[in-house]
Amino acid sequence: MKYKNKAVVLGTNYYIGLSVVRNLGRSGVKVVTVDYDENSHYGVSKYVKERLIAPHYKNEEEKCVEFLIEYAKKQAHKPVLFPTADLYVEFMEDNFDKLKEYYLWPNEQKGLYRSLMDKQSLLQYTEPLGIKTPEIIPMNAENLYDRVTEELGYPCIVKPKDSMPFVNQYRSKVFFINSREELIEKIELCKKDGQEVFVQRIVKGPETNCYSFDVYMDKNQNPVSYMTTNKIRQWPINFGASTYAKQHYIPELYDICVPLFKSVKYRGFAEVELKRDERTNTIYLVEVNVRFVNFTELQCHMGMNTPMMYFLDSIGEEYSGVKVEKDMEIYWKYKYEDIPAIRAYLKTNQMTIGQIIRDYRFSKVSSTWAWDDPKPGIQFFKWAIGHKLKKS
Repeated sequence: MKYKNKAVVLGTNYYIGLSVVRNLGRSGVKVVTVDYDENSHYGVSKYVKERLIAPHYKNEEEKCVEFLIEYAKKQAHKPVLFPTADLYVEFMEDNFDKLKEYYLWPNEQKGLYRSLMDKQSLLQYTEPLGIKTPEIIPMNAENLYDRVTEELGYPCIVKPKDSMPFVNQYRSKVFFINSREELIEKIELCKKDGQEVFVQRIVKGPETNCYSFDVYMDKNQNPVSYMTTNKIRQWPINFGASTYAKQHYIPELYDICVPLFKSVKYRGFAEVELKRDERTNTIYLVEVNVRFVNFTELQCHMGMNTPMMYFLDSIGEEYSGVKVEKDMEIYWKYKYEDIPAIRAYLKTNQMTIGQIIRDYRFSKVSSTWAWDDPKPGIQFFKWAIGHKLKKS
């Protein structure tokens, strides 16, 4: 292999991990995946050189840490550790000192990633810079129901602190709340199920007003590479993850996001999700992702190979990437969830057949399929067919 250090990727049970694996492997990095379940559709990539099944990072956290340390001790060079989901970021933060002794990753500030991920602690960084964020009220706030009624109004949304367990339990990214009674019902449900949530004001606007700013910041807090996108469709509709999106240059996002990362001396890859209010034209910062994201394959297609930047930054080698400041007409899709999304938009009259056809492009970057690595796509297709047959 071209590089002595291995890349250890935490989690290939979703296509984000697959994108990280592929774009490291294509660049000559020896990739090792760590999962807690052998039934991963995406761990079968030809770019996976070693596949490890470890104790669960949450249910058996200490054992998982020991497992990773024992693996790293056997290596001639420190491996680079990659998180592919928020819960893996939290795992790395909770075990920062132990893991840092044996693994490399760009961030040297313990606790920074967690404070940027958390919607409440994020305010300590956004407010001094005058960055607008949707108002939130924590679930355990005093007089919660009165405050929501008076300060936020209805409709509003209930959002989780950690998306993955919330989505796994309720098959939805948020709860859409239309009344005080509905709010009480959902908050009590979350308390019963041990879900930590907050109530947030809705920023009005269509899906195309949802933006992302993807950036790689170097050790001197300079933006080495960046691009912007906007959603076209998402699932669940209105408050979900992108299923169809396009690269679209939105210059205002740079002046919102880069000062934030400079102010906290951020190093590494990050994505900021934002939304433009259709009534006021104000752009609100919705959340910050400090791990690899849905659009990783799109980024790499554009010449912004974020996994390789992260890897090279970690081992102290030079790296570079593109700064996309024009529209390239490049689209991205996650077909499996885009089909139900299309149906739902049509059913609710939020989109028309004509609009969907106008937005369709034959040249698209796929979340899962790759001609140079077909096995994960085939594996996932088989699973998807079987899953649909079981449900019918």
